[in-house]
Amino acid sequence: MEKKEQLYEGKAKKVWATENPDIVIVDYKDDATAFNGLKKGTIAGKGVVNNKMSNYLMRILEKKGIPTHFIEELSDRETAVKKVTIIPLEVIIRNRAAGSICKRLGLEEGMDFVCPSIEFSYKDDELGDPLINGYHAVSCGFTTQEEVDTVKKMAFTVNDVLKEYFASIGVELIDFKLEFGKTSDGSIVLADEISPDTCRFWDIETHEKLDKDRFRRDLGGVEAAYTEMMKRVGLY
Repeated sequence: MEKKEQLYEGKAKKVWATENPDIVIVDYKDDATAFNGLKKGTIAGKGVVNNKMSNYLMRILEKKGIPTHFIEELSDRETAVKKVTIIPLEVIIRNRAAGSICKRLGLEEGMDFVCPSIEFSYKDDELGDPLINGYHAVSCGFTTQEEVDTVKKMAFTVNDVLKEYFASIGVELIDFKLEFGKTSDGSIVLADEISPDTCRFWDIETHEKLDKDRFRRDLGGVEAAYTEMMKRVGLY
């Protein structure tokens, strides 16, 4: 598969066209950002970790009936995926209180929720990806009610599958962000990535953070945390 022109470059990835209009190549970078791009840096090897881990998890989810954009891993940093039109919602599933919800609601970090919660953010960097609800998403024409219902159902199923999987390797899935897209035939699939960039991972026993929070909070050991997650999933 041959890369053609570059279609997009974001904070963590580049996207390239191929000879097939329905397939693109995603190239994962080592660039790291936090707080909507206000903090910038580099995490050595992050692109490899995020690419390979995301592909591995997508394959697990496919086997559980979740359609994804994954097609083929081409190299340590590059993967062929279905070209999609991204639904402009970041879908956030939370199993414990951490990050922004603690500040918004005055919750103690680590508080266990009675049941998983779901949030939507409107994907717009200039606006800082503001929180919205499903009614906003439909009323403003960002998406349809059918699509909101579909991504909610898929997101909770993803949570069930991944919580069980990560628990089996000694990791608690605290929260995570998903994105969904529509393929050329209108099918909704899981897109973007599932990685230490987009998930909060805590060691089940020690509660050590094994994700991008180590970069966000200047905790040190960022590369080691990403490497540890690769080891846990058996990719190192």
